[in-house]
Parts: sequence; C-alpha cells; structure tokens
Amino acid sequence: MKISPEQVAKVAKLSRLELSQEKIGQYAEQLGGILGYMDKLAELDTQNVEPMYTPVDQVSVMRDDVVRKDYAREDILKNAPETDGAFFIVPRIV
Repeated sequence: MKISPEQVAKVAKLSRLELSQEKIGQYAEQLGGILGYMDKLAELDTQNVEPMYTPVDQVSVMRDDVVRKDYAREDILKNAPETDGAFFIVPRIV
C-alpha cells in the first residue's frame, strides 16, 4: 500500500505539525514502506498459530508485596531538620 504526500500533508495538518515538502516526501516514503511490510505480513497463513502477546517467556522479577517494618520511627526522624517527636515539621504551604 502506498501513501501519498498529500495524505501525509493532510495528517500533518490535522496533527498541527508544520512539515517541509522534503519531510512530507520522506515520511510518505517511510510510511509506504511500513504499510507495505504490513501487507506482506498479512499474506502469511496464521490459521494454526496460537495467539500470544510476546514471543519470549516472561518471568516476573518483582518480589512479593509483603508489608514489613524495616526502620524504627526514631531512626527515620533522626534525619529530619525538625520534628515534634513523632512527625516531621515542614513549612506551611498556602
């Protein structure tokens, strides 16, 4: 499938992009190549191919979300410039 420079210019205008004639021609050629590749892929027989969302096995590297208390409040508040003994004191933002 080919895409014309006029179609690229129309989409650019709708997207509020200012493109030079050189860029419009370049993008028309590139988009035509992409659409041609998609047409080629559409020719493949995928009748007996199982659908998948990725071609590689995905293993979760995330740890289990477990609630735990790693630090004591006093240890954390030691780094604060100002506290009331239980909470950080910060400047009022209005």
